[in-house]
Amino acid sequence: MVNNKLLNLITNKTDGGKRIDQFISQNSELSRQRISNLITNGYIFLNDEVVTLKKIKLTGDNEKIKIILPEPIEETLEPENIPLNVIYEDDHILVIDKQSDLVVHPGAGNKTGTLVNAILHHCGSSLSGIGGQKRPGIVHRLDKNTSGLMIIAKNDLAHNNLSRQFMDHGKSGDLERIYDALVWGVPKTRSGKIETKITRNDRDKTKMMVTKNTKNGKLAITTYKVIEKVYNHKNDPLISQIRCKLYTGRTHQIRVHLEHIGHPVICDQKYGKGYNTKLKLLSDEHRKQLKIDRHALHSSKLSFKHPISDELMKFESKLPDDLNMLKNVLSEI
Repeated sequence: MVNNKLLNLITNKTDGGKRIDQFISQNSELSRQRISNLITNGYIFLNDEVVTLKKIKLTGDNEKIKIILPEPIEETLEPENIPLNVIYEDDHILVIDKQSDLVVHPGAGNKTGTLVNAILHHCGSSLSGIGGQKRPGIVHRLDKNTSGLMIIAKNDLAHNNLSRQFMDHGKSGDLERIYDALVWGVPKTRSGKIETKITRNDRDKTKMMVTKNTKNGKLAITTYKVIEKVYNHKNDPLISQIRCKLYTGRTHQIRVHLEHIGHPVICDQKYGKGYNTKLKLLSDEHRKQLKIDRHALHSSKLSFKHPISDELMKFESKLPDDLNMLKNVLSEI
């Protein structure tokens, strides 16, 4: 029996020996974190007794578990009327084509002007709550200066399903994330696979780096294909447009991997500083036209199973105007 405030579950013999949080997770759409919070706040009962520990083991003898689901807490962040390019929307998900220069999630120093603030305004009362709060479910992120496709969950049911798909990275499902990047130079091979370990940079904690340390490093896999080579006025190869596919989801993965193979993303102030001298070749007029303060990376394709209908959803986004202009202007150097 389920309504907005109460969930009742009954165990059977096959549940004997399971932890109560494991059982609830398997028989509901509640996340482990949400279950833990409900236990901490006294909202879960086992045979009418308040559950105080999530590691309590069940006997499987028709135990009655009652879960009180409190009304979602209103988000303390302010909704803001920030323009959004909405590609698709229904009661459960929202797919947008994010503009560059937009931070996804509020953090220290940026409580306003973020994608979350924009979604709170756009969705209004249609957000039923994520983890007990009325807020959008961010299941994957794009860097502030990365543009392109993003999916947002509007309720717990969609959030939990999509989170599982993104954690799986398409190994056993239909999730696919593809990015287009403009990079300096042209790789020796037209396509390839980059497989490394990535960890936090020792000297700069805001950066990531490739490492050979098997203990600290996390596996990161990216494949790439050269889509277009761009030549300068002397007909020398200057830059290329590369299409990358992610098989893991490490922070700054594509940017780190492309720097690692010697072809950093154009205008990447964090991983491609050594190539900034090339931008000085641009005329003052061209520099005024271009947004060279944002790296040339765009989320161009996104595929996943709809969290409710199980329908395969596919979305594409063309390279935005500012990156096309960058490509054209650099060809004149």
